[in-house]
Amino acid sequence: MRTLYHGSKDRITAPKFGFCKRHNDYGLGFYCTEAEPLAMEWAVAVDHDGWANRYIIDERGLSILNLNDPQYCILHWLAVLLENRQFETEYGLPSEAKAYLLKNFSVPYKESDVVIGYRADDSYFSFAQDFISGAITYRQLSAALRHGELGNQYVLKSERAFKALKFDDALPALRKDWLLSKERRDKAARHEYLDGLRKKRLPGDLRIDRIIDERITSGDKRLR
Repeated sequence: MRTLYHGSKDRITAPKFGFCKRHNDYGLGFYCTEAEPLAMEWAVAVDHDGWANRYIIDERGLSILNLNDPQYCILHWLAVLLENRQFETEYGLPSEAKAYLLKNFSVPYKESDVVIGYRADDSYFSFAQDFISGAITYRQLSAALRHGELGNQYVLKSERAFKALKFDDALPALRKDWLLSKERRDKAARHEYLDGLRKKRLPGDLRIDRIIDERITSGDKRLR
């Protein structure tokens, strides 16, 4: 059993498969977190309060793809993101990077009941865009994303997963309490990112053009 939260402006007592947004990080699915504070932040906006809907999921019998497992690396996450989010990849290096990552780092996330992996809010999405454009190294991207469990999301992808989910409660989230926290989290992520950019390049640092030129794939120890 696992406790999950979904931040929304509405109470959602019975999430329905197929009624979710199709163009989020991992495609069609119900996006949750194990962190109550993060759900509170997701729930609020400048013009409304919201709810941190709490659920219990019975994971027995579910196929779970955890992109944080040692067999995967940041580029597996990025390949999923490239398939679902709108990146500027029409020409040049970003276009070549997208094709290479989709060919060499795709994972069977569509066949999974549940996907666990990094979330790509505005700040994280911009870091990924910088990487495929060649502006930052693989090490810098990894450092920007690895800020703890609050950076992860838990996504229900199948009818079987939805059936295993039970509503438990809805906790009120007030913008006066959580909007500033939401803004501070984004600023902190960007600040850590900029700090990483100020550090000197290290021998062996990988940029996307080098990854492509050397035909580096998921088994390469430099990606761990």
